[in-house]
Amino acid sequence: MKKHNLKVYPSSRTLPKEKQLAWKIAAVSADPVAVEDKVKEMIVNRIIDNAAVAIASINRHPVASARAQALAHPRDDGAVIFGIPNNQTIHAEWAAWANGTAVRELDFHDTFLAADYSHPADNIPPILAVAQQMNKSGRDLIRGLATGYEIQIDLVKGICLHEHKIDHIAHLGPSAAAGIGSLLELDTETIYQSIQQALHVTVSTRQSRKGEISSWKAYAPAHAGKLAIEAVDRCMRGEGSPSPIYEGEDSVIAWILGGPDALYQVPLPNNGEPKRAILESYTKEHSAEYQSQAIIDLSFSIRKKIEDWESIEKVTLYTSHHTHHVIGTGAKDPQKMDPMSSRETLDHSIMYILAVALQDGEWHHVRSYAPERANRADTVQLWQKISTVEDPAWTQRYHDPNPEKRAFGGRLEVEFSSGKKIVDELAVANAHPAGKKPFVRQDYIRKFKILTEGLVTDVESTRFLELVQNLPELNSNDIGEINVQLGTDSLAPSTRNSEGIF
Repeated sequence: MKKHNLKVYPSSRTLPKEKQLAWKIAAVSADPVAVEDKVKEMIVNRIIDNAAVAIASINRHPVASARAQALAHPRDDGAVIFGIPNNQTIHAEWAAWANGTAVRELDFHDTFLAADYSHPADNIPPILAVAQQMNKSGRDLIRGLATGYEIQIDLVKGICLHEHKIDHIAHLGPSAAAGIGSLLELDTETIYQSIQQALHVTVSTRQSRKGEISSWKAYAPAHAGKLAIEAVDRCMRGEGSPSPIYEGEDSVIAWILGGPDALYQVPLPNNGEPKRAILESYTKEHSAEYQSQAIIDLSFSIRKKIEDWESIEKVTLYTSHHTHHVIGTGAKDPQKMDPMSSRETLDHSIMYILAVALQDGEWHHVRSYAPERANRADTVQLWQKISTVEDPAWTQRYHDPNPEKRAFGGRLEVEFSSGKKIVDELAVANAHPAGKKPFVRQDYIRKFKILTEGLVTDVESTRFLELVQNLPELNSNDIGEINVQLGTDSLAPSTRNSEGIF
């Protein structure tokens, strides 16, 4: 890996495009280096993971709405939508929209945390949709997804968006465009223009994850994937982009991020170096914000030591800057303490998550967020006693450059009226690659079967799992079958109606 310096240049000092970050990303995307077997294996795992969480959310209102919009854009030999029969195809950008929303809705797929946040599997819906529409093979899809993961994770390592209140999809647009470029084996110039367009149109504010969080939290990455497909299409037709999008005098860096004096360093693979970044990412065992994963596991352990729940005086979580300020009391969002808040807000409240995990000793993607669960009197009482504190030591561990030492947990202190304390800590979630029980293929399959139970037939489940596990050998017809189909009795209606335009 080589670190590339990134800063703003005045218009009077032209920066050759070969020295621009977008070009360097495009060069990595166009590099035909082989994908390693362990990366192929993890790509299969994440396709299974995405399908699991998408089907679990299939009948939620935002997902049904996105599906209805997508179904209004049919196309012969296009892409497929989760839940819909494989012979019913639509335009790739709309499949990416519907599938991206389904994947993101429950906040239950993979994650990578460094200078910023990301869910790298958000790259899968747009890249897969293009692969289906463009009749690509399993090897092509693997190449595209390895690039999408690589570029997003490398950008997340080097450029912090959230400190400037910019949503993390600003890294997803470029990574999806880069991945599509690799998938289609486009030339460096076309990918370069696509990356710049995709960034230009996917910059938005973090208000989508602040205050009263709405369904847009699920729509945002799906929108970025859709826009990335459209950007690549335009650039394949010879259209250009705002340039240089990162380094220009009026660029994203100059006016939206660190400003004209900022300096960033973005790591990228050298020419001929395999793309391995997906191996640094991690999925979720529990349906909640990733920074709560280790804390949920820690809660399960600590609850066994609590004998008198009524005598709990206060619960304090000492954790990283990110956890404290994004999902903790440092966010200063009163909605995170409100039992009437939306599911999207509750899964970004470590105080709520702690209260329920401590009391229940389990975390369920439906039961743990049910309104009656959030409003239970003893839960609300405990919830109001919980707070977070930033601990510089945990912040430092959060940013450790060594992925094997990087930590996303914290230290939990439960204090009782008697003065007694229960104290314990956990650095990473059990399912994390460095955790007590890292997720392997069978864990992904188990998660898939749990989340699709009652929705997908055994025959369809077996068909999908057998197909995707043979990904490197699939032909273009097989790629069109990478979908999980539901019977009409399992799928909420999502037809055109008078409430919309399409």
